[in-house]
Amino acid sequence: MSRSLKKGPYVDPKLLKKIAKLKSGSQEIIKTWSRDSMISPEMVGFTFGVHNGKDFISVNVTEDMVGHRLGEFSLTRKFTKHGGKMQREMEKSAAVGAGAAPAAATPPAK
Repeated sequence: MSRSLKKGPYVDPKLLKKIAKLKSGSQEIIKTWSRDSMISPEMVGFTFGVHNGKDFISVNVTEDMVGHRLGEFSLTRKFTKHGGKMQREMEKSAAVGAGAAPAAATPPAK
């Protein structure tokens, strides 16, 4: 559910203080645990280290990210892949097909 328009977007006050202290050109990473903070236009150009529960993920904020939350760009779950027997067979056939295609494309030696 979205936040009330009357209240406005939530941005952690500590985060705003850290941004005000740094200059925009600085490449220093601002560490934060505030995943629920909204990205505001003042944050564009900064790099944030957003905590995902285990470590800090670097998020370089661009203009397209304004209005989203910091936590959206720091995933908390690691996606490995959909596995199983069928997946292994598909990967194996793709590797064989990729390896055989260049050999078939070369002209035979005379």
